[in-house]
Amino acid sequence: MNFIHWFMDVFLHLDRHLADVIQSCGVWTYALLFLIVFCETGLVITPVLPGDSLLFATGALAAGGSLDVFVLAVFLSVAAILGDTANYWIGKYLGRWIIHHPRRWVNQKHIDRTHAFFEKYGGKTIIIARFVPIIRTFAPFVAGVGAMTYFQFLIYNVVGGVLWVGICLAAGYWLGTRPVVKENFSLVILAIVFISILPALYEFWRMRASRERS
Repeated sequence: MNFIHWFMDVFLHLDRHLADVIQSCGVWTYALLFLIVFCETGLVITPVLPGDSLLFATGALAAGGSLDVFVLAVFLSVAAILGDTANYWIGKYLGRWIIHHPRRWVNQKHIDRTHAFFEKYGGKTIIIARFVPIIRTFAPFVAGVGAMTYFQFLIYNVVGGVLWVGICLAAGYWLGTRPVVKENFSLVILAIVFISILPALYEFWRMRASRERS
């Protein structure tokens, strides 16, 4: 099985793979989840890591008694906040070098789409972007590059991190154990991804339409 097939299998069957991890790692599962959330939000080169779907699946397993939902809420909120904080400082001190480096460490299209979010929503982009894959990873980076003051960023960061983790965990906790969801978990994960990328698709369409009019 090549990497893409392995990644898709893990992504579409997060509940099953997380259950295996819990059985193998026990309490260390919290540390692994912390690391994944931190990397997805904190490292600009890892935007493909699961975010919303991982939190949803984790909440579903917590509802089944495999994990403590309150410990998850605290640990993963801290991971999300620290991740965005790290990404902000990477953007502030290394952002321009990373963007203009010949090896192209990041996709310029992702940067452009994130700039479009900032142009429309301003500082609230840090909160809104939490619920949009890819944009979620680049928003704090662009905030650092754009010299948003850290105090302003911190407020949006904390509010957005707590809301994102809380809503996604709660959705998984309350819906994940329902028979219709358990029996169609892969479809639910795909639906979550589709819904979460709708804002990004809309911004892309709006930017393209604006350029055509110009």
